[in-house]
Amino acid sequence: MALHMLGKDPESPEGKSPTVYYDDVTGNYLLQGWKALDSERLAELDIPEHETVIEFPRRMMQFFPEVAGGSGADA
Repeated sequence: MALHMLGKDPESPEGKSPTVYYDDVTGNYLLQGWKALDSERLAELDIPEHETVIEFPRRMMQFFPEVAGGSGADA
């Protein structure tokens, strides 16, 4: 598996999160973000045991090639 970092949140105070990665083997994205901890919002979701939910800012969408006008990750 080869992960490619596509972008980090330019507004992150420490420059560590959120981050968008692309897996060139699976063609999937991996998202690093803030843990969703609000129990009221989480109660509205049907989350399987093997999944999790993260908070991810809208401004980070620019790092997805499909949004930025590309057809795939060339990182």
